[in-house]
Amino acid sequence: MADQIKVTYYTDPLCCWSWAFEENWKAFRREFGHTFHWTYVMGGMIPDWHTYSDPINSVSKPMQMGPVWMHASQLTNQFIDYSIWHEDPPSSSYPACIAVKCASIQSTECADLLLHKIRKAVMTEKQNVSRKEVLLKLAEDISNEHPEIFKIDQFKYDWQGDEGRKLFKADVQQAAYQKIGRFPTLTFSNGKGKGLAITGYRPYTELIKVFRQIST
Repeated sequence: MADQIKVTYYTDPLCCWSWAFEENWKAFRREFGHTFHWTYVMGGMIPDWHTYSDPINSVSKPMQMGPVWMHASQLTNQFIDYSIWHEDPPSSSYPACIAVKCASIQSTECADLLLHKIRKAVMTEKQNVSRKEVLLKLAEDISNEHPEIFKIDQFKYDWQGDEGRKLFKADVQQAAYQKIGRFPTLTFSNGKGKGLAITGYRPYTELIKVFRQIST
């Protein structure tokens, strides 16, 4: 039954809580990854700053995102450099989402590598990942680090084409259909039709608890 478990991770490259959750997610996959199938769904959190609004956190402009990142850093003890939001704020999370979907065409592992690289770049190095040249440089770095699995020529081809954008559009539609508007959200399902979900930053122990519930 374990091999029938599916985990879907709804996230966004500009989600600070997802970055804070990264170590828990990695530890979970190290311990139990051989027992379930997992995929990423890119949520498209910030289309642009003309349409984005987060009334819960009172965010409707870039500078207001800084305190949210600062709070996430303080609460989780995860380093996040929130000064990017008043120095060089990303204009949208869509380009980064599309880049991850382009990497996913090669493999889920490639998508995971690039997503982590993008998160680290924007959260800790203040790199503006809404810029095409920044995303291409990060993809080139992954290709140099993992040439056996990540092909930069293939990535560039997919980036220039429509497939990555189509996959991202499908992800946004899936998140909307499932009524998922907060990230990270992880949904768990098994072969018996049982489903569970966790939303927001959660400790590792809660992740394991939900997984064991879905495994029985």
